[in-house]
Amino acid sequence: MTKEVLAGKFREHYNKEADHFFFCPGRVNLIGEHIDYNGGMVMPFAISLGSYAAVSFNEDKTFRFRSIDFTEKADIPLAASYTKTGPEWYNYPLGVIHEFLKAGHSLKGMDLLFAGDLPVGTGLSSSASIEVLTGYLIAMLHNIDISKRSIALLSKRVENEFIGLSSGIMDQYAVALGKKNQALLLDCDTVTHEYMPFETGEYKLVIINSRKQRQLAESKYNERFGECREALAQLQTTLSITHLCEVKPEVFKQHEHLITDPVVRRRTWHVVTENDRVYQACAALKAGDIDRLGTLLYASHDSLRDDYQVSGKELDTIVEYCRRQEDCVGARMTGAGFGGCAIALVKERAIPEFSRQLIAYYDARIGYPPEVIVSEIGEGVKQM
Repeated sequence: MTKEVLAGKFREHYNKEADHFFFCPGRVNLIGEHIDYNGGMVMPFAISLGSYAAVSFNEDKTFRFRSIDFTEKADIPLAASYTKTGPEWYNYPLGVIHEFLKAGHSLKGMDLLFAGDLPVGTGLSSSASIEVLTGYLIAMLHNIDISKRSIALLSKRVENEFIGLSSGIMDQYAVALGKKNQALLLDCDTVTHEYMPFETGEYKLVIINSRKQRQLAESKYNERFGECREALAQLQTTLSITHLCEVKPEVFKQHEHLITDPVVRRRTWHVVTENDRVYQACAALKAGDIDRLGTLLYASHDSLRDDYQVSGKELDTIVEYCRRQEDCVGARMTGAGFGGCAIALVKERAIPEFSRQLIAYYDARIGYPPEVIVSEIGEGVKQM
């Protein structure tokens, strides 16, 4: 979306000019799924799609929320604190405002218009994008000295405490600190990172939106979080660990008897092997071994499907198609699952035909077409 289009929409909603414009990307996680809340390593990056905001101050001590994409709107008077009002989209920016007020910052009334070209509810972190976008614009416009890393941490608190989803730090961190053509190797325990050039030669990363939407807070996400905590507590009776991801696969095999529930045991096996796959993927990228990287993507999907059980017919159909294509070296679901998106590494020259056949294959089995997105790896949150 261009700044000019956003400015025009702002005039339509508020009958005045917007003074400031901001953008925050969505994210794709290359590998390391359901690892961030288990203290492990993940490899996300920011994409070129995301959320936009046009803003101007008002003299009414009111926060006005409007969106091009949602019909719900709200005019909320400035107060000392807020609580979640329901499922409406504006609870995400409201939660961020709440965090700044809670920290003792003095805020002015603002007229805000949000927009996005990121499919909502698809695992590309539209909620984290809105949270970090709001945090960044508040900090910039109120001259609050806060780092992008701190904005990511603040946004995670919003997700956990205000929205009520037991997520980790990956999404907010990736959209805040993403860098063009670089993947983030993020340690979710220490919340530190290094950048890795994402160089895949003739292969491009393709995002495939299954168009099956899911609401994470209403899904089994928190149930998986609880299962991991149960496993951790049982392993801690013998092992001196703080997070599940501290356990190597071979060590887990020696102690898996400590986990009494076979389902929880399978959840844990996914976590410890997925964390190991991130290290292997890092080595494959550094060595330029794209075949090895692709094999790891397929292994990640199989584990998410069979052990963590967060895939589904739609995502499995996409990956099943990819396995049959010689121009696709690897694919998997990305995001928390229960719908959303898959990713695939496809030879650039083959993408048009790959996409055409995938759409037909998926439509024949699911009953509607998927959306195929070729996105660049982009920058984190910024002022336009």
